Amino acid sequence: MKITIHRGTHQIGGCVTEYEHEGWHLFVDYGEELPGGPKSGDLFVEELTHGDLSKSALLITHNHGDHIGRITMLPKDLPIYMGKVGRAIQMQLSRHLKNVDSKHEEMLERLSLSNPFLNVFEAGKPFSFGPFIIMPVTLDHSAFEAFAFKIEVEGHSTFHTGDFRTHGFRSKKFPELISKFVGTVDCVVCEATNVLRHDAAVLSERDLQCQFEDAFKANPYNIVYVASTNIDRLFSLYHAAVKAQRLFLMDRYQKHMMDLVVESGSIWGKSELYNFKVESKPMVLEYENKEFRVNDKFKRKLAQKGYVLLARPNSLFDNLVERIPGEKKKYLSMWEGYVTEDSEAYNEKLAQSLGENYIFMHTSGHCDMNSMHELFNMLQPKTIIPIHTDAPNEFENIFGNKWRVVILNDGESIEC
Repeated sequence: MKITIHRGTHQIGGCVTEYEHEGWHLFVDYGEELPGGPKSGDLFVEELTHGDLSKSALLITHNHGDHIGRITMLPKDLPIYMGKVGRAIQMQLSRHLKNVDSKHEEMLERLSLSNPFLNVFEAGKPFSFGPFIIMPVTLDHSAFEAFAFKIEVEGHSTFHTGDFRTHGFRSKKFPELISKFVGTVDCVVCEATNVLRHDAAVLSERDLQCQFEDAFKANPYNIVYVASTNIDRLFSLYHAAVKAQRLFLMDRYQKHMMDLVVESGSIWGKSELYNFKVESKPMVLEYENKEFRVNDKFKRKLAQKGYVLLARPNSLFDNLVERIPGEKKKYLSMWEGYVTEDSEAYNEKLAQSLGENYIFMHTSGHCDMNSMHELFNMLQPKTIIPIHTDAPNEFENIFGNKWRVVILNDGESIEC
């Protein structure tokens, strides 16, 4: 099995990996490069972006833009494989954004179940493509349904981690999943996002929820800026608000995102975490004259009960925040680089909506290096290839004394 990293050996985001055997080509992810970061530009990859696609297919690990965002640029007859719930979340996101960005109209078409080239898979149920046998394994990440893949061909196996972490709500079964569905492998193609960020994953999602609960009890009026696709965080904030006896406010789009998980039929959807309390359901904001409705009755209720509002950086929410009562505490529950002026990913609108006096409460969606050690001890690989990282040499410094770490440049290949 030949492995080629077309992009992602020295950057976070936009990774494209190819597994090839006897003329069959299995690609993993085709996403956007991160905003503000280094750009390698459009890729021209035989059997992916052009050429004979009769023996090619694309696997999607999860629905974050840096993993799925460029699939609309690929030929329409390329088979695409994606998880059921992740697909539904991406469809909802694209419906929400289609009037802002025309590529989302194409995304809706590409991911439609009526598209004969779209294939949906489920965790723990292997499928084949040509000579490849693919086992999808769902791991915890800041995307609700994120997959790793065990890829086998003629007795050789590679584990492609995708983006994952071990400090989320669904991480407890991580060793069990690796043992049951993966075992040992010859090679690991591994995300290494946090190799220079040693404290990024110190705080667990559960501990973060407890911190929010304490903050909401201490502060009656709360505005939280959080990604609407970070489903675990949305539910975490909801339960923290319920325990603090605050009203939980969101718009229809955010509620639809949460409902997708509640109604998905996923094994995780049966968890108490991903369900609403009958007596404390979220309040969905209503529209009136192209803004959120705020009348005297609504304001009295908010003033009396206190609230947690999920906000986004736009004029609609900015106006709402100005009109609702109380001395408000604002929280950023996303990567702080978005509001750091010298950051490549600086978001001026988010910084303006948030203001200067905010509280940063967040934890990473990616794995820490101690947990990475544990993963390698379980997998016992002969070779490890880091991707999704801006510091592959540091990854080799950490793991190279025990494991064979191979650092590639974009476009380079290795036989595994």
